[in-house]
Amino acid sequence: MTDPTSSLVLDLVEWVAARPRTYAEVMEAWRTSCPRLTVWEDALDGGLLIRTALPGAPPGVAVTRAGFDALARAGRSPLAPARRPMSRAAASA
Repeated sequence: MTDPTSSLVLDLVEWVAARPRTYAEVMEAWRTSCPRLTVWEDALDGGLLIRTALPGAPPGVAVTRAGFDALARAGRSPLAPARRPMSRAAASA
């Protein structure tokens, strides 16, 4: 596992912190087929994000206290508009 506070992992945590996200939305934006790019897995393994399940709601993703602490240590504000990941269509253009 890479450092759980790497720049891309913090980008993901910051993006999730900006507003409630469904698991499907996070997977669509952040999933990768590259085995060397493990942003989602690193965020989970580092305890920065958790999957959530509420009755009647789609599965979600939330930032943990450790995730908010990591953002603060990096000088990132979870209240600031997070950078939106590039869509796959834009990335392949």
